Amino acid sequence: MSEPPYANLSPDAVLEALEGVGFRCDGRILALNSYENRVYQIGLDDGGFVVTKFYRPQRWSDAAILEEHAFSSELVAQEIPVVAPIDIEGNTLNEHENYRFAVFPRQGGRWPELASSEDRLWMGRFLGRIHAVGASDEFEHRNELSIERMGQESADFLLERGWLPEHLIESYATLTDQLIDAIHDAFDRAGEFRTLRIHGDCHPGNVLWTDDGPHFVDLDDCLTGPAVQDLWLFLSGDREERAAQLQDLLEGYGQFHQFDYRELHLVEALRTLRMIHYAAWLARRWEDPAFPRAFPWFAENKYWEEHVLALKEQAAAVSEPPLEVV
Repeated sequence: MSEPPYANLSPDAVLEALEGVGFRCDGRILALNSYENRVYQIGLDDGGFVVTKFYRPQRWSDAAILEEHAFSSELVAQEIPVVAPIDIEGNTLNEHENYRFAVFPRQGGRWPELASSEDRLWMGRFLGRIHAVGASDEFEHRNELSIERMGQESADFLLERGWLPEHLIESYATLTDQLIDAIHDAFDRAGEFRTLRIHGDCHPGNVLWTDDGPHFVDLDDCLTGPAVQDLWLFLSGDREERAAQLQDLLEGYGQFHQFDYRELHLVEALRTLRMIHYAAWLARRWEDPAFPRAFPWFAENKYWEEHVLALKEQAAAVSEPPLEVV
């Protein structure tokens, strides 16, 4: 087994990294909720705080990380509330003992509930503004949302590495083949929709809500994809509730960017891809000790039985008509 990716990232190493780029730390360090990367809140001598993110080794190229940073800064320049990395003497990406890291201002807030129509309109307006900027240029080094990468490669990985219990292997293989065909059909129904630079992982956990509205954090998964990918994760409840929520989001969104309503054919297809990809993500990261500690249920038969059942439910959902909005 190879050495865990963060084996040498001790608290002292974290503080040394920050001191090395000019921050006077007071020794306070709090690990924040992150598994793909390591993220810490660091106390400073002046009583303030910064947040530092140590990127998972070998995941992204320097060019891809810098493109993420540039997109964040581009959004901030348009007065969009995105938490962008701090420029330190012309650099946003730094290195300490072979770990690449960035430093961010601390942003307080709570996860958004989006319980009211006004909150959803507000969120939609900011998403529209983000996408207006996203449509103005293209990524060169970031991923593109792909059925092959998120769906087929993920399912193949789980099967090839023996993650499925014996009694589920055949049904999972058959089911994922059928689902990927159905996802291709959904993309075909959507037609030639436009792709653009998007947040990519825009769920409530990556939004901090304050009295001034939403602040978007963690563009680590920003990519090229359809606009609806940044919208559907805010929908919950039954079909009628989701349609009403989507109506509000798109009303706000449309004030700043045009939405292609054909993309509504993609919602359940994208949900299915995320489900398949999430399971493969956990499996790919299992040698990182943080993952078995945080997700002990992942290695149990019960998880896989429930996962296959949820995918069977998606087989029907992917073929349903899209949500109806006025």
